[in-house]
Amino acid sequence: MKTSVVIAGVELKNPVMTASGTFGSGEEFSGFYSLSELGAVVTKGVAREPWPGNPVPRIAETRSGMLNAIGLQNPGIDLFCRRDIPFLRQFDTKIIVNVCGRTVEDYCEVVSRLAEEPVDLLEINVSCPNVKEGGIAFGQDPRALQNITKEVKKAAAQPVIMKLSPNVTDITVMAKAAEAGGADAISLINTLTGMKIDIYRRCFALANRTGGLSGPAIKPVAVRMVYQAAHAVKIPVIGMGGIKDAEDALEFLMAGASAVAVGTANFMDPFAAPKTAAGIRQFMENQGIEDIHDIIGCV
Repeated sequence: MKTSVVIAGVELKNPVMTASGTFGSGEEFSGFYSLSELGAVVTKGVAREPWPGNPVPRIAETRSGMLNAIGLQNPGIDLFCRRDIPFLRQFDTKIIVNVCGRTVEDYCEVVSRLAEEPVDLLEINVSCPNVKEGGIAFGQDPRALQNITKEVKKAAAQPVIMKLSPNVTDITVMAKAAEAGGADAISLINTLTGMKIDIYRRCFALANRTGGLSGPAIKPVAVRMVYQAAHAVKIPVIGMGGIKDAEDALEFLMAGASAVAVGTANFMDPFAAPKTAAGIRQFMENQGIEDIHDIIGCV
């Protein structure tokens, strides 16, 4: 039975990876299971220098998910390379580094720094605010998205995945912009912008007022956007957004995703990602499916 998939020339033993920001660099989860069970580990976003993130409170539960306004807190690229990459190299899994920044130059500096490191793919978080353009996210302007993709590709030694924001009018326009800029793959969706108000304290639940909504609530939106994006571009699509088990993951694969990422579910169940990978394999056995590519895009 074949469960392996290829993303931009990199073979993953199975199509399940973790979603950036929900897994750190895997050290905490490695106490529960071997990270070798996963197709890939996607690290938390890393920037040119340490970011402190947003003030607290910055996490709030919702009835069908959660809001976060962490603000991409991270230790910076130097510590990341010294500490996190050597840890991940212990496991038989692919390493995908999520990169964030406030300017094109920030992104390119981190990507250049990673060129000599033993990592397999780069995922570029374009939901960061573009400081030079007044704060709008790179991923909300197709021209900015195409430009940053082009510049990152010039600096990158590894294949580049552009992580798309759902907070746009037409996701296919953004998918095509990333492809036109030279992206090797795209991943989607990132979180949807949301808000929660504490009615008893009569104030915002998050210090940042708004945050990114993730979890089961966003899955139908994510499946729709993955389907649209997969039909708009020729490069591989990695689907995510509310996946908690194999059934959820299979929807994304059938919609056209070549791989999937488990995110918020990791907070509820540390075994969510390997269970999803095992569940996909069990589904294939039960259905008599020998090659996972018979599922991908089948609808």
